[in-house]
Amino acid sequence: MLELDEKFFARFGVDYSPNEIIFCEYEPGYEFYFIQKGRVKIVKIINDREKTIDVLSTGDVFGEMSILEEEPRSATAIAVDVVRVFKFHRDNFDTLLQGNPQLAYKLLLIFSKRIYDAKRRLMILLLEEPSVKVMDVMIMLAEQNPQFDVEGEIIINTTASQIASWAGMADSEVQKELTHLARVAKIDLFEDRIAVKNIRDFQRIVTSRRKNLYS
Repeated sequence: MLELDEKFFARFGVDYSPNEIIFCEYEPGYEFYFIQKGRVKIVKIINDREKTIDVLSTGDVFGEMSILEEEPRSATAIAVDVVRVFKFHRDNFDTLLQGNPQLAYKLLLIFSKRIYDAKRRLMILLLEEPSVKVMDVMIMLAEQNPQFDVEGEIIINTTASQIASWAGMADSEVQKELTHLARVAKIDLFEDRIAVKNIRDFQRIVTSRRKNLYS
């Protein structure tokens, strides 16, 4: 986890109250944020409904896409409780990195992972069927395992709540889909993990639905 000491707060620190909006979807973005304390909810409007796509906590970075791509905000950030962040502006970003090479390296690692996560989550959210979204989340989580092998059973250490966060769905809705998949013998469902019997089946279904989106 990236750590910054208290001396940064005098220059870069900002506090937010519970439910306070930090920035809104579609507005111009010139800053990114590092959470020193508290939780931040990232929400997005999808099909005219507000979906929570992530809840970030101490040590997480958000809003960095405005620095990297110079585009409007792709989601809204809201303080869940009392939040303290370091707020870095595009204008002082270069100076910050030049004076802190270790910080620069850590931020680049975080940015790389966040870009991948954001694009992968968007691919999931664009799928229309809840069951297919759940399948795609399990594919993504399986692919994160360096020993990932499409042959045979795959164990994914995750929960319904974690899948719901990735898929932009309610926990109850995800639990319903997982229960169905278990009932038809596609998965074995445990409290803290899921055993997928044949990940190739999920890949085939998701690939087919994704092709239909662009046909």
